[in-house]
Amino acid sequence: MDNTIQLISDGDGLTVIGNATDVSDFLVSEGLPSKDLGPRWLKSFLGAGAAVAQAGSEIAANSAHWVKLSPESARLFKKYGLRESSKTGLSTGVLKGHKGRIKGYVEFAKAPRSFLTNPANLANAGRLMAQVAMQQTMDEITDYLAAIDKKVDDILRAQKDNVLARTIGLGFVIEEAMTIRDTRGRVDEITWSKVQAAPATIAETQAYALRQLDALAEKMEHQAKIGDLATTAREAESTVREWLAVLARSFQLQDAIAVLELDRVLDAAPEELNGHRLGLRAARQTRLEHISRTTERVVARMNAAAGTANAKVLLHPTTSPAVVQSSNHVATEVHDFHERLGIESGRESSEARRWVEAATETRDRALETGAKGVGAAIGLANETLDRASLVKDRLSSGIAERARRRRGEKEQPDEEG
Repeated sequence: MDNTIQLISDGDGLTVIGNATDVSDFLVSEGLPSKDLGPRWLKSFLGAGAAVAQAGSEIAANSAHWVKLSPESARLFKKYGLRESSKTGLSTGVLKGHKGRIKGYVEFAKAPRSFLTNPANLANAGRLMAQVAMQQTMDEITDYLAAIDKKVDDILRAQKDNVLARTIGLGFVIEEAMTIRDTRGRVDEITWSKVQAAPATIAETQAYALRQLDALAEKMEHQAKIGDLATTAREAESTVREWLAVLARSFQLQDAIAVLELDRVLDAAPEELNGHRLGLRAARQTRLEHISRTTERVVARMNAAAGTANAKVLLHPTTSPAVVQSSNHVATEVHDFHERLGIESGRESSEARRWVEAATETRDRALETGAKGVGAAIGLANETLDRASLVKDRLSSGIAERARRRRGEKEQPDEEG
């Protein structure tokens, strides 16, 4: 791998492998933040036994970095001509350079000693990259739950459904299995037997949380009186946050199970590793789309509530702005949640946060200035509806665009032959 940088992407992230100095220079020149995967990742990537012993000196001299896929990193696909294989679902390429200066794209067939000329290594790379991406999301969900200060176990305990109570215990079992995996470097039959029945219970918990959000959306839809609407909207601020926390935790546990499952397949049936990874990825995307549709419906109903409040602001100059403010908060909560799960980029969430801060200041000034508050409240409500529509349109168009890209990827012929 001297003077070459090897690029691998699975659609969620980009891994850059090569001489440590060359990789560092490349990432800096492209302005890409990355995560150093460490020598253990390279050893896992290459396999075990004689293969690792033979490549030991190269592992010591090289490094692997992972970059979360974003519009900035995705442009490298076109810039350097990465090619996707329909067999593996991975996009790959090799860049040749001298002393960190990258000169151009070279096909794998022309790249001497490329680790990726070995099909088993490539399948293993797909597994490892999927695990890195899911663990990244798991870490972000941990940060998210800490930031909103919601104790998911307390929310689950407050419910009468026995399935929800079992989810608490499953969380401890899964975390124990992850600790054993990290210590041993594999998932044996005993470890897997402890968690293999967990997905069904976690899925039931996730479905329960989605039903609660659907019920809230329906309740908002049937409120006609502005006073009742304001009460429901105010309750929605805390209710939505609680069920988003449950969704986040269940999704985190599902990712943990997938990480363990990939290691188990590698151990028990390595020839099925690539197909199993692609199946897990498709199932994960389906869950994300279901969650996205449900949470978007909640935002849509809150936006409609803000519209109703806007229409009645002259008769309810204090209550109407409160409904608008609740709608703002719920929209922000949902967009922050989407950002953590990777449903959408952070642009909409950041805009929503700024929007709520500005709206809060405007509302407070309106209430302080008496009669002038009516005009300010009208302006606030109109601005809220415009912003809400903009954010929702961007979110919906983003999801539609990703769906078109996925269809295009499936229809694209295999360029590897």
